[in-house]
Amino acid sequence: MADALSPSDLFRAANILALLGWLVLALLPFWRGSQMVSAIIIPLILSVGYAAITISNLGGWPEGASFSTLEGVKTLFSLDEMILVGWVHFLAFDLFIGAWEARDAKRRGIHHLFLLPCLFFTFMFGPAGLLLYFIIRTVKARGVPALD
Repeated sequence: MADALSPSDLFRAANILALLGWLVLALLPFWRGSQMVSAIIIPLILSVGYAAITISNLGGWPEGASFSTLEGVKTLFSLDEMILVGWVHFLAFDLFIGAWEARDAKRRGIHHLFLLPCLFFTFMFGPAGLLLYFIIRTVKARGVPALD
């Protein structure tokens, strides 16, 4: 019987999958399937992996691990599996936000070239990319646009 995939193997696979979604958003903005791939399919696959890894590690936390203190989180993240869970969380949510930025930019008439730096920063630095997108969105709207 084949050995289970290691956390390092799953980390690499999740990174490749997320990168595929980002490349679709950046390079294929007018492809009708880009939102389906980047906003739904890949985040759902990552979410299933997240749930599976989380469930398989319930009860295996070291003493003192918790989400209620910084020390508890550090203890929790002393496990490779929990670092992987945290990373997959970032990958899924950041990609979902990047896909939203792409949809919103298209709807608001923001040129794709202005969106590309936002996608890059959302991919690499999460909230900083979202902040950049909101700045560009606000400048384009000449004021704070509604969140519709």
